[in-house]
Amino acid sequence: MKAALTRGLSVLLIAFAALAVLSVGATDARAATDVSTVADALRESPVYVDPSLSGQLSDADADALAEKIERADKPVFVAVLPADFPKENLFRNLRTATGITGLYAVRVGDDFDAKADSSVLPVDGVRNLVTSVQGESTKAQLDDFTDRALANVGGSAPSGWSEGGGGVDTGALIGVGAVALAGGAGAYTLVRRNRRRKDAERRAALDKLRVVVDEDITAFGEELDRLDFHPAEPGADDAMRADYERALDAYDKAKSFMAAATRPEEVRAVTQSLEDGRFSLAVLAARREGRPVPERRAPCFFDPRHGPSVADATWTPPGGATREVPVCAADRTRLDDGHDPAVREVDTDSGRRPYWDAGPAYGPWAGGYFGGGILPGLLVGTMLGSMMAGPAYAADYGSGYGDFGGGGYGGGDTSGADFNSDDFSGGFGGGDFGGGGDFGGGGDFGGGF
Repeated sequence: MKAALTRGLSVLLIAFAALAVLSVGATDARAATDVSTVADALRESPVYVDPSLSGQLSDADADALAEKIERADKPVFVAVLPADFPKENLFRNLRTATGITGLYAVRVGDDFDAKADSSVLPVDGVRNLVTSVQGESTKAQLDDFTDRALANVGGSAPSGWSEGGGGVDTGALIGVGAVALAGGAGAYTLVRRNRRRKDAERRAALDKLRVVVDEDITAFGEELDRLDFHPAEPGADDAMRADYERALDAYDKAKSFMAAATRPEEVRAVTQSLEDGRFSLAVLAARREGRPVPERRAPCFFDPRHGPSVADATWTPPGGATREVPVCAADRTRLDDGHDPAVREVDTDSGRRPYWDAGPAYGPWAGGYFGGGILPGLLVGTMLGSMMAGPAYAADYGSGYGDFGGGGYGGGDTSGADFNSDDFSGGFGGGDFGGGGDFGGGGDFGGGF
């Protein structure tokens, strides 16, 4: 027993010594604070405090804040930086360096601001959160901001926080030990379970979309066959051949994108390609028949397989508000004659339903066909429109559908530098600090930074 106890103590001493060495190394590695250092740290943990500012926020307080964010499974990033840290383009550069969609809160000296991807939290929400904590001490400010943010932000925490880096992560080792000692293993398990549940829901949504998209791709292939165009046929010119080539490329891209899709939001690229291809076919058909080249219009709202619309028609869905929708020639005639349009229906648990009443999974499918801001007006009052209007939808199914959000990435997704840098404008010293909101949108607060 004594020998076993001695061995156990020896193991503990070795472990603590190893942690101490790793901690020193980690501190030294973070000593030279710049945007890259902060970004590297935030990819592994939600809270970064410059080593010189432990007096403002202690290690224990920083760890507690990080644990709170991780337990909530939300993409909230917090950084505490010295007063002389460069503020110009700080949020834009930090968001680019981390490459992760989320809400970023930064305190530089006594100044505090935050910005977020709109798929995570709308600009007004960020602005209101920032305003509500101005003038507080560092700890109180960050605690209050985080508590309020976690109740409002959409999306999930990035996988890097739970998976760790490629080597031995001191923070992860200490964090795991702290969680175990505090009885927090259950919370960690719950977070992982929630992520697995969301992954399962996304896979199920993608499986639903595959059926519909495969029908679309097949229908487009049949259109190509019916066109029966030959590049060397009499009367064919370079413009016709270019139209045909674009249609073939669109067909191949749609098949390739769908085969590679692993998330529902990636389907948007598939239907965008099909919409491009159908317009190319419409242009080619007009050239062959000697008609004027048609203008670029959205596809038929009732079923995009009908091809580009020819006009806007007034339509009132059952129990909904009247709106203008783009329609093909056949559906315009049906509506003029008082008949129902030929609506695209999909399978649901309650039977066949129009795609706009079939659930959130069809948002990416519709977004690819009706991008550029047209979709929100078309879907007002429908089940799909109501679902797409909130940040929670964007977190699970992607955004980028006009007024419903922008970017196509949910909270915690790794987007790299793929975000709208035009939103990073306004504020402090020509940079973007002090304009809290959608990564740069929205101006300074009255009397702000």
